[in-house]
Amino acid sequence: MTRAQLTDAEGEFTGPYLPVGRRGPHPDRLRQQVKGVIRQFRTGGQWREMPTEFGAWPTVHNRFRQ
Repeated sequence: MTRAQLTDAEGEFTGPYLPVGRRGPHPDRLRQQVKGVIRQFRTGGQWREMPTEFGAWPTVHNRFRQ
């Protein structure tokens, strides 16, 4: 794990605040997308250069905009 990723403790803390509804995104995918948003804040990289482990960059960017 790099310093740009969430730890399990941080993930447990943020879990209740993630918007997961009956038809919403799968909680595991949503958590990965939030990790991608946090990575962008910490690294300052371009959205298009985001590793695919966080999901498709347009999806992660949309999550950021929400």
